[in-house]
Amino acid sequence: MLHIRKARIEDLPELIKIENQCFSKEEAASEEAFKKRIQTISDSFFVAERNDKLVGLINGPVIETAFITDDLFSEIKANPSTGGHQSILGLAVNPDNQKQGIATALLLHLEVKAKERFRQSLTLTCKEELIRFYEKHGYKNKGLSNSQHGGIRWYNMTKEL
Repeated sequence: MLHIRKARIEDLPELIKIENQCFSKEEAASEEAFKKRIQTISDSFFVAERNDKLVGLINGPVIETAFITDDLFSEIKANPSTGGHQSILGLAVNPDNQKQGIATALLLHLEVKAKERFRQSLTLTCKEELIRFYEKHGYKNKGLSNSQHGGIRWYNMTKEL
């Protein structure tokens, strides 16, 4: 049984482990960034657990613009109580638990929470090979992002709410 809940500071070691298994060193969020996100945007930082083991995470701040900007990876502000665009800076699932619907469950959980807060859209950047995954979940490809994060080519993906 999969359980999704808010991330807690004591999750940090396992969060870092999953993040580093799923992203390159240049792309992965640092321990400091995760700590700041847990403290600042706890209402949009969720983890998935199966059998009391952390297996995935999703997080991102609510932003005023429709697309993610690179400064978000280091500068996080508290989410407004309503409105804005729910960004997704990270969606990661332990490689041993991939292809089991966990990423989909995390996406849907964040979407429900975003709708409850009257967010305008969900917005993220992804690599080319993940475009179809997000399109399957109702996201639209808005083309190449200006992001230089991790030295990767990113694509803007949005889903209107």
